[in-house]
Amino acid sequence: MKATKSNIGRAVDQPAEAVRFYLFHGPDEGQSRALATRLLEALGATKFAMSSGEIKTDPASLADEASAMSLFGGKRAIWIEPASKDVEEGVIGLLDAAAVESVVVAIAGQLPKTSPLLKLAEASPRALAFASWAPEGQDAERMVSDLGRRFGLKVGPPVAARLADNTGNDQAIVAQELQKLALYLGASPESPRDLDHEAIDAVGAESAEGDFLRLADLALTGEIDELADELARLPSAGSEAIPVVRSLQRRLLMLAPLRARVERGERPDAVMTSAGRPLFSKEQSKVRRMLAKWSAGDLATAADRAGKLERSLMFTPAPDREALGEELLAIARKARASG
Repeated sequence: MKATKSNIGRAVDQPAEAVRFYLFHGPDEGQSRALATRLLEALGATKFAMSSGEIKTDPASLADEASAMSLFGGKRAIWIEPASKDVEEGVIGLLDAAAVESVVVAIAGQLPKTSPLLKLAEASPRALAFASWAPEGQDAERMVSDLGRRFGLKVGPPVAARLADNTGNDQAIVAQELQKLALYLGASPESPRDLDHEAIDAVGAESAEGDFLRLADLALTGEIDELADELARLPSAGSEAIPVVRSLQRRLLMLAPLRARVERGERPDAVMTSAGRPLFSKEQSKVRRMLAKWSAGDLATAADRAGKLERSLMFTPAPDREALGEELLAIARKARASG
């Protein structure tokens, strides 16, 4: 089955017993994970990770794992991320199985319409597929307000718009900020509170996002020494790595079309003044330096590596700060070498 924006909330908050495979795909992987997390909460299930590689090696293992009883009792949900074409044969076996104990959740990223995995999910009454796209405008405000209710916050449109803009419409960062704001206000679903601009000023959501973007900018401009100092200040047990990577991804997405226009012969100053959003003078200086240092091809490579890093941070035992630092310093060395 194919879910829509109007019914996906109910589909994950009130899961249908017949559905055993959930495919969350599309470019906004943060939204896909947020929906999958809501599904697990609604099911009262714990996450059990499987990789695409192990399913490719043994396709029957997916249905076997989904049919197995939990050793410790309670519900499980099998989580596959990233889900690639390697899982297609395993999903066929899962959908054909007589019965299962655990649902399977797959985070697939962007898939073409011709994807056999997507066709499987959309055609089967035992599966549900939903494409996540980054929200904009009123959709972004609605996303913030909906997330706020989960933390006991009543978020009006002006405040929702501010939070959406500050966080680049990234649901994971929005949720992180709303959780901090709920703690600050003493809010909960049982005891809701109004969220206002004063609370945001006190907690400093913008400064947190600004710090994340600052690390990305230091890497892209080749400021190795300053970047190393900033990385050393990150708390070793903190949860900043993924927000920093997503700030890097947003900067790369902004730079890519600008650099492509420069390579077609336009002047850097001209492409910056006609960018999708106005650039302040201080930001123009940084962006001009980045455009001089990075080719369109290198930006695409950096974006691909950033996506892989984000996914690996969720599943590898290496400390987040260590993996993040290695990648950012590699980017900074590349930028420094470009002059």
